[in-house]
Amino acid sequence: MPDTVPVPPEAGCHPPDFSHAAAASPAALLGLVSGLRDCVAAEAAAVLAGWGDRVERRAFRLSAANFADYLALRRHDLRPLQTALMPWGLSSLGRCEGRVRANLDAVAAALAAIAGAPRPGDFPGPRRYFRGERLLARNAVELFGPRPDGPRQVRILVTLPPEAATDPALMRRLVQAGTDAVRINCAHDGPDAWGRMIANLRGAEAATGRRVRVLMDLAGPKVRTGSVLTPAGDRRIGIGDPLLLTAAARFPRRDAPLHQATCTIPAVLACARPGHRVFIDDGRVGAVVTAAGPDGLLLRVEHAPPDGHRLKPEKGLNFPDTELGLAALTDDDRADLDFVAAHADLIGYSFVQSAEDVHALQEELRRRRPDDWRRLGLVAKIETPRAVRNLPGIIVAAAGRQPFGIMIARGDLAVELGFERTAEMQEEILWLAEAAHVPVIWATQVLETLVKKGLPTRGEMTDAAMASRAECVMLNKGEHVAEAVAALDRLLGRMAGHQMKKTPRLRALLSW
Repeated sequence: MPDTVPVPPEAGCHPPDFSHAAAASPAALLGLVSGLRDCVAAEAAAVLAGWGDRVERRAFRLSAANFADYLALRRHDLRPLQTALMPWGLSSLGRCEGRVRANLDAVAAALAAIAGAPRPGDFPGPRRYFRGERLLARNAVELFGPRPDGPRQVRILVTLPPEAATDPALMRRLVQAGTDAVRINCAHDGPDAWGRMIANLRGAEAATGRRVRVLMDLAGPKVRTGSVLTPAGDRRIGIGDPLLLTAAARFPRRDAPLHQATCTIPAVLACARPGHRVFIDDGRVGAVVTAAGPDGLLLRVEHAPPDGHRLKPEKGLNFPDTELGLAALTDDDRADLDFVAAHADLIGYSFVQSAEDVHALQEELRRRRPDDWRRLGLVAKIETPRAVRNLPGIIVAAAGRQPFGIMIARGDLAVELGFERTAEMQEEILWLAEAAHVPVIWATQVLETLVKKGLPTRGEMTDAAMASRAECVMLNKGEHVAEAVAALDRLLGRMAGHQMKKTPRLRALLSW
């Protein structure tokens, strides 16, 4: 079943022509808005029909209808219409994610009043107009727990270090500082250590009187460098250098004057073709495939630091142009699920790229908790171009069956999409999630310098302030993570008075 449902031609419409909207009268604008609403309704009905019976969960039905409305609305370029509505004191179309149909109804009713025309349908009223905000807030509570005390509305999620298994005081400091949820990365440690982390968390909860949710993150398929061989006297690789990524267990060209690295999942090398890009170590090295053969892939480095980069084992490999054919769930993930399904409140799903991936995990959960698996929260980590393309199908497959959230995994996403597109894409993911009333986790290197070194950069503070538009912000592990939680708690509390999702809140400004 395809993840994205195309609108069949017979279900479509002829959208209004907005090219001359700037000169239109209120009566003419009313016709344009009414025509747009009819078009959205027809296209959204086709999208909903294409989803079929995937929306099993009653709590998601209203959200699915609004999500279909939003997907239909954003098929059209509304910029001329937005500009034309502004002089009349109208248009919040740019902030209609959570309430598409109600927003169009409200604009049409206001235009009708201005033009002295009959009202086209019911005015939505405050309760229906703000229903999307209530649904999103309810879903955030279901996933992350009650809203924090005080002005802060955004939850704080902290990735636990290995020391959390042996240092109960660390867990108490995190909870006292304001941590709302903790993340256990199943790529590291094992069930014994995870159990001790959770036990220490329960002790911190008892000491502080706060309940903290546990997110356990499945590792997924990790494509990394294995062993590394460098030419004699040349330990760093630079622009123009050749690099052999080999599928062999041993280096096939041990005496050749070129850098070589094995791959932890050799089968992926057979999927790449000449011209495909390969990124190494979070994008620090960028290369292109020049040849593919029995030894593996021969690459030419096209991007590297000015003084080159030292290749190391266990560094990530990204193939943004290549369909790798990897299953999102590995055998290790299935083994880990025995513990995760029994102890986690939320399950993080790495490398999820399609609705079929979602269904595969849900089937594994059903086998382990047949009576109540739908109570488990699922968090999809969006980290590849394919996941972005299939995001509507992923949302419907997951939220249609269980509590669901999205993690914007900005690290891998930046490497896969390109750093220049990361900001644009994280915005679009936020919009789609809000339209479906799905909570979002803003992740990857938030306040990273503060967490690691004890002092943030100006850019990091601005990024953390932007994160206030998500429902949860994730901090990585580091020596100063408790201080970072406290700083983020204060920052998000201040931002709550200024920003609600995309909407500025006009709190009195008292700085002047």
